[in-house]
Amino acid sequence: MSEPKACTTKPRVVCCVGDTHGFYTKLQNLWSNLQTTIDPSDFNAALIIFLGDYCDRGPDTKKVLDFLISLPSKYPNQRHVFLSGNHDLAFAAFVGVLPKPLDGSEFSVAWKEYEANEEREGWFKGDGYERMHLQGRRWAGSIKDKFNAAKNTQYKGSIYDAGPTFASYGVPHGSADLVKAVPDEHKKFLADMVWVHEEDDVCIETEDGIKHCKLIAVHAGLEKEKDVKQQLEFLRARDTRVPKIEALSGRKNVWNIPKELTENPTVVVSGHHGKLHIEGLRLIIDEGGGMEERPVAAVVLPSMKIVRNTDVLAN
Repeated sequence: MSEPKACTTKPRVVCCVGDTHGFYTKLQNLWSNLQTTIDPSDFNAALIIFLGDYCDRGPDTKKVLDFLISLPSKYPNQRHVFLSGNHDLAFAAFVGVLPKPLDGSEFSVAWKEYEANEEREGWFKGDGYERMHLQGRRWAGSIKDKFNAAKNTQYKGSIYDAGPTFASYGVPHGSADLVKAVPDEHKKFLADMVWVHEEDDVCIETEDGIKHCKLIAVHAGLEKEKDVKQQLEFLRARDTRVPKIEALSGRKNVWNIPKELTENPTVVVSGHHGKLHIEGLRLIIDEGGGMEERPVAAVVLPSMKIVRNTDVLAN
């Protein structure tokens, strides 16, 4: 493994913001705390990477998207990256703004792999379902068993807990009327989300000083047993032929940094996992997990400082 290079010029600040899940007030408070924590000139020139899952579970998805869409005009000298989470991909699928499969096939071709789950998950069968990506059907479905044993909570409408997202746009869960209720600027935001973001040069603080690294931001992570170059090409292309995108929805299989990335020091930052976990250059920033009682967090580079919406800071 090669050593990271030392950083000699003042490094750019990078903020990686964890899953918001419809909690607008938490997002507002986190943003305010980032502004307070970071030097104003650094904050105004920062790279802000949102790690995905803007919708579902919390009550205010519509307001969250309004907030995110407003940032480039309010902070024109910042760079903003909006990664797609698995929840956002499913939302985009339902409102019909996912890119079409690269091979020209229909989304329905890929349903078969998971059709054994259709009855239990109550896949959406309303207007437009015939041309819908699998995750859109699951997202707007009505799950049969309303209790989520893994989380000890009740599902909110579907396996994705999409009920509050529908409600934030003023329509009942599972209604095809959502397609008309979502404003065009929100559809554009959902259509434009990226599946991966790469930086060739970010700085992080280590025990040996500030070092240069590459950075890959992806909602869940990269698969450990697959060629990294091929994974990145697939994610850049947003290839929707695949019914389940492991880099956006995997768990144990995307937890660690793939071995080949350890040869050239690379930060891999994700949300998704319902945990705050920092181990070497693997950063998982999802302290909230969409749970009302838990905070939304961000990590600030190069300092590696964790900032939360719940922090009480002196202005």
